[in-house]
Amino acid sequence: MQNEESRIIPDADVRNESAHIYEDADPIQLPENAFRELAEDEEYRPVMHPAHDYPEVTPYSVTMGLILAVIFSAAAAYLGLRVGQVFEAAIPIAIIAVGMSGALKKNNALGQNVIIQSIGACSGVIVAGAIFTLPAIYILQGTHPEITVNFLEIFLSSLFGGVLGILFFIPFRKYFVKDQHGRYPFPEATATTQVLMSGQAKGASSAGQARTLVVAALVGGIYDYVVATFGLWADTITTAATSWGASIAEKAKVVVSCNTGAALLGLGYIVGLKYAFVIFAGSAFAWWVILPLLGCYGAPEIASLSADSIFSDYARYIGIGGIAMAGIIGIIKSWGIIVQAAGLAGREFKGGAAKGKTIRWQQDISMKHIVFFIVIALVAVFGFFWAGVLHNVWQALVAWVVVTVIAFLFTTVAANAIAIVGTNPVSGMTLMTLIIASAIFVGVGISGSSGIVASMIIGGVVCTALSMAGGFVTDLKIGYWLGSTPKKQETWKFLGTLVSAATVGGVILLLNNVYGFTGKDALVAPQANAMAKVIEPIMMGGDTPWALYITGAVLALLLNWLGVPALAFCLGMFIPMHLNAPLLVGGLIAWFVSTRSKDAALNDARRDRGTLISSGLIAGGALFGVFAALTRFVGGEFIVSMSESLNQSLGVLVYIALIIYLIWDSRRAKVNI
Repeated sequence: MQNEESRIIPDADVRNESAHIYEDADPIQLPENAFRELAEDEEYRPVMHPAHDYPEVTPYSVTMGLILAVIFSAAAAYLGLRVGQVFEAAIPIAIIAVGMSGALKKNNALGQNVIIQSIGACSGVIVAGAIFTLPAIYILQGTHPEITVNFLEIFLSSLFGGVLGILFFIPFRKYFVKDQHGRYPFPEATATTQVLMSGQAKGASSAGQARTLVVAALVGGIYDYVVATFGLWADTITTAATSWGASIAEKAKVVVSCNTGAALLGLGYIVGLKYAFVIFAGSAFAWWVILPLLGCYGAPEIASLSADSIFSDYARYIGIGGIAMAGIIGIIKSWGIIVQAAGLAGREFKGGAAKGKTIRWQQDISMKHIVFFIVIALVAVFGFFWAGVLHNVWQALVAWVVVTVIAFLFTTVAANAIAIVGTNPVSGMTLMTLIIASAIFVGVGISGSSGIVASMIIGGVVCTALSMAGGFVTDLKIGYWLGSTPKKQETWKFLGTLVSAATVGGVILLLNNVYGFTGKDALVAPQANAMAKVIEPIMMGGDTPWALYITGAVLALLLNWLGVPALAFCLGMFIPMHLNAPLLVGGLIAWFVSTRSKDAALNDARRDRGTLISSGLIAGGALFGVFAALTRFVGGEFIVSMSESLNQSLGVLVYIALIIYLIWDSRRAKVNI
């Protein structure tokens, strides 16, 4: 690690080679050409001078990054399993890093803050890979008690997936991050970079941001802790709780519901109105079109079911088929990117990518080392499949080939999705992987309960690899804009992955013991439930609902043809409505606070302050959600008894108060002159 105060001028040839491009002063704002395409003879000069060395990897930055990786891994795992949405930890971690460096009066903190963010952000991506697949094993234990899983299997599945995601993406870094400069919007990377840049400003600005975040985190945390621990108001408001709503739900199978959690409201704000609306539209189509049709005109055995049962047993499968087809469409659209980026990596491996010494700002782990590490990782994965999962060389080899091919092909799909819309379609791609892999596994004799465990653990490796690839492109783009050393980000990402994988494994076991994944008050885990529904009939010899899958696939093709984001729409179809409705509420708030003024700069300031507050609501709500789970785990449950109508009414009133708080505080923003 570097000494924190070091600032060394590198070799003279490197500095002289770059002297005509870069000025000596480090700017306090991003360059004007940071977000647009460059002219033919134009170069991008990052914030940290490419010909200088800066403190990046220090004891402080690594320690802080690992602490935040543990905290946010636990928080994101709870939120994802409780409500089905995994928030991206990059923004709140960046805010914390900036606030801490300001409070500690760190000199040259920007490079260290990038490392803190990069290590800490392992939490969200590892969590997404793990909780979308591995809880399905616990879900299926309800009907197949012979199924078992242990901490080591969960940990290694997440770890190997994360490592493969890092290694598979590094050869594509220059293509996505440097060569495509200005061609992709990188929404999450843009927001995180702006937060990190706020630490460059002197005075009260940085402290004010930290204060706003802390207050919002306390509001969201206490709010969600109270409802989870004491139940003072309804965590989900629904028309089915009223006499007239229950009658409509029984006769027409129409239900309107909305989760009242602070974390989900903040998540909807950051997602924004466009994609929140598309997701909710998919949910509305499932709940207000498909369910009434099946309930009123379907077979008698379907009409006799509740709306929730029709959704779980029928409508959701259409969404699953649509998600799988959206993944195929993504690969087809990204095939040119795969070929171009692979060619770029191949030229570098042969030594033809660059002559002379590479400046610090563009140094990657060498391709020869990457190839060596990929071989080691793939050998370790094969050993894990053989000795720890399948215990059969031939079957382990088949599983290994499936994982390697699909993880590599989908790497660019995940990175492309993040670069364009900031949303990684990892669950859809994993569903398609499981369908393909399970059919292959059955063909080579992997079936029954052992086949379920094998498919889920192997699916966990693929899912985590794709999640990591998508998240890593954000980290490296942030580093590109600010001038960090890619090699250092790439190297220390492995340590963050190790710590996050261990944390997630422990949290999944804890939450399974506290809440469980089946039965009353169980964790929702919608993605894992979808995975379980896909795998069980294939592995246990039951009827696979291919007609519903095909219907969803055709719907995704039509949506893509019409220019509608098929993945977002179909995700809305298999996530319960009460978890999608708050996204729309949050998106509407984001639109409202950013359009009320005729002053564009004021609208931008209000939107950015709302993003800061929403990040606090997410982080606080998720973290206190973990505390609520621990409270229940040690036997401290204090649910207040009250009538359902009063509980629902209080839920409406308190949720309105939370909405008013978010709007009011966001509109307090002022334009910096």
